[in-house]
Amino acid sequence: MAREYLKKASLTSASDAGETQTIVRGILDDIEAGGDEAAMRYAAKFDKYEGNVLLTAEEIAAAAAKVPEKVKRDIEFSHQNVKRFAEAQKATVTDFETEILPGLTAGQKSIPVSAAGCYVPGGRYSHIASAIMTVTTAKVAGCDHIVACSPPRPDVGVAPAIIYAAHVCGADKILAMGGVQGVAAMTFGLFGLPKANILVGPGNQFVAEAKRILYGRVGIDMFAGPTDSLILADKTADPEVVAVDLVGQAEHGYNSPVWLVTDDRKIAETVLARVPELIEALPELNRDNARAAWRDYAEVILCADREEMAATSDDYAPEHLTVQAEDLDWWLERLNCYGSLFLGEETTVAFGDKASGTNHVLPTSGAATYTGGLSVHKYMKIVTWQRSTRDGAKPVAEATARISRLEGMEGHARTADIRLAKYFPDETFDLTAHE
Repeated sequence: MAREYLKKASLTSASDAGETQTIVRGILDDIEAGGDEAAMRYAAKFDKYEGNVLLTAEEIAAAAAKVPEKVKRDIEFSHQNVKRFAEAQKATVTDFETEILPGLTAGQKSIPVSAAGCYVPGGRYSHIASAIMTVTTAKVAGCDHIVACSPPRPDVGVAPAIIYAAHVCGADKILAMGGVQGVAAMTFGLFGLPKANILVGPGNQFVAEAKRILYGRVGIDMFAGPTDSLILADKTADPEVVAVDLVGQAEHGYNSPVWLVTDDRKIAETVLARVPELIEALPELNRDNARAAWRDYAEVILCADREEMAATSDDYAPEHLTVQAEDLDWWLERLNCYGSLFLGEETTVAFGDKASGTNHVLPTSGAATYTGGLSVHKYMKIVTWQRSTRDGAKPVAEATARISRLEGMEGHARTADIRLAKYFPDETFDLTAHE
């Protein structure tokens, strides 16, 4: 049985990249040339904000005082979970050295980048969890300086809970600036900040495009598009839970795809009927986003069996992948392409988004075919080193000279030649490329 689409998307998540690129490149060029003053002009234009952009200790404390104690405890709970997971991740990368040949030793060393710029969205929704996810992992990695950047609201500034989360998680500076101008400020080292070595965190299409354009002169976590989610459900799944989970992800934005893949027609039909009802019960902004996402981007796919379901999921390579089916170990072993995997009804994407410990900055738009999400490792450079005795260098120099000459790189060959002549003056070597 071929895949049967009970609901097919009329649109894809690809945006008008050409127009966005032109706009973003112009803003970046303007800010790079004009510095702080140009960034402030764009902040006034787009953020409608003319207050202090680099928060003082007093402003941070004042914001913290506005956060309810219950919310503070939740932020601290999430921070501790993310920190524990990041510390466990970091422990998987160890420095080592090994003897390649007698006398030739090579090794690996992990070095954190010096300065990290963490973008925290604050437009439609105040993404408190993004501050936790990005700042915490940078801190655990060992970055010397961490900037949290978030768009302020007119005459209000950055949401107090975002400020509190960024501060608790270890941000050295908090920048009240959004969009392209915020990304530019971190990259170019404006307002007395160090130039960022890496930019991380989700954002709208303009933030994503700014990171794409700047990639190369600065590292980034990944190329990001609209968030997406896929649920694999068999006959044992609860269709009400499936439907609620789909709606929970569709509310992200009008262009956020959600997909249901199942081998049970009854589950599919029940979910198809139930999702629109659940969407209509949401608050207005959430309802408008979810309604458009479901109408234009959602798909419901009926497969013959679980193997076809798994293959379909791998083809989509979703950012978030939920399995509500029997034999969870089989799915864990079989599935290959996803940003983060949620096994069983007892966990859900929102848990990972907010508080369970795994990171919610994840690959979108099929990028899970080649990369994972944000982790402590993204802030770390895995570098190599080597050391050799003269005897250990001897066979390496001989091979290097011959390979270099075969490639036509005589200068390379001679760096090997000089060492052989110096270290072994009484020996003769055949360093030609051919017989």
